[in-house]
Amino acid sequence: MPPGQAGVTLLDLLALEELDRDLYRTTAVFDEPYFLYGGQVAAQALLAAGRTVPEGRLPHSLHGYFLSRGNAARSTIFRVERDRDGRSFSARRVVAVQGGQVIFNMSCSFHVPEGGADRQVSGPPPAGDPETLPAFTLPRLFDVQARRPAQPYPDAGWDTRFWARATVELGDDPLLHASVLTYLSDVSGGLAAWHDGRAHTGASLDHAVWFHRPARLDDWVLMDVTPLTAASGRGLYNGTIHTPDGRLAASLIQEALFRDRAANGA
Repeated sequence: MPPGQAGVTLLDLLALEELDRDLYRTTAVFDEPYFLYGGQVAAQALLAAGRTVPEGRLPHSLHGYFLSRGNAARSTIFRVERDRDGRSFSARRVVAVQGGQVIFNMSCSFHVPEGGADRQVSGPPPAGDPETLPAFTLPRLFDVQARRPAQPYPDAGWDTRFWARATVELGDDPLLHASVLTYLSDVSGGLAAWHDGRAHTGASLDHAVWFHRPARLDDWVLMDVTPLTAASGRGLYNGTIHTPDGRLAASLIQEALFRDRAANGA
């Protein structure tokens, strides 16, 4: 666990206090030498939105924009807007605020699970058995362990393919598992494969996740990210998260700054 974070757990991060109808606040704060991790605020926003939808509706997509740097040592307020509740879908918007400033916003949608066609074009990339692979530390994540398979981009600045799972019992609430998946989904940068000593990944700009099938995040999941394009100081990558039996649990796509190291921040 990184310095200064002792005593805080993953479940603490996802424990939100209800201040009023559709208004929530984080309860866990901690000191760290970085700006607030984007996967944390996205996971908390999804959890806040999910608390406002009719029972039985599960998240199927989210799209968030990182607007300003947050501070892990301060509480975050989440304001949820109930855009629509239809027969099968619920749409929500969430605004995350610190110190009166919006740091993140999200549109997300929830759906009543249905039967029917269940197909996917291909299985997961080759990654071996996580129980036999070497352990490594995913930075900035609470109560998450990881295993490193062979890397598709061995010279990348950080791993782009890995197994991960929560080390705490998450219970059976599918919203909590989807929120932990969201927490994990922002930890790796698919543009790392293109780092060349000059161009380098900067701050995340926006992040989207589609939830296809249920996944338990206290069991292993395989995350794999791949660069797509870089232009105009921005880069785009996509990714997948598979369950151990090869089912595609989620797809993700993220845009981040991709500039020369000497360039200024956003």
